[in-house]
Amino acid sequence: MEYDEQKAIQYIRDHSEGHANYDDDQLLNVIDMIFDYYDEHGLLDIDVDADGNSDDDDDNEEAALIEYVSRMLAKDKGAIISPDDVPYIVRGELGYEEYLDQNLM
Repeated sequence: MEYDEQKAIQYIRDHSEGHANYDDDQLLNVIDMIFDYYDEHGLLDIDVDADGNSDDDDDNEEAALIEYVSRMLAKDKGAIISPDDVPYIVRGELGYEEYLDQNLM
């Protein structure tokens, strides 16, 4: 399966415990920020799971990603996403990536 932004948005909405009640553009902005983070950290060029990262590494990466998105949203004057909702939205997007990974095997 390929990454589909519209399916990612729906997955985020379905798995964010009501914390993703924003329009598509706002959620796409977060998705873009996540991929900017990946690009800045060289994570688009490798298969992170194949690197043997532990669950602790994944937790640290998730925390760093949430912090990055929160910081970028604070700088974005057009963003209306509450800082309290960022962890749920980021985890929803990460869940979509995991879903895609599981369905590729």
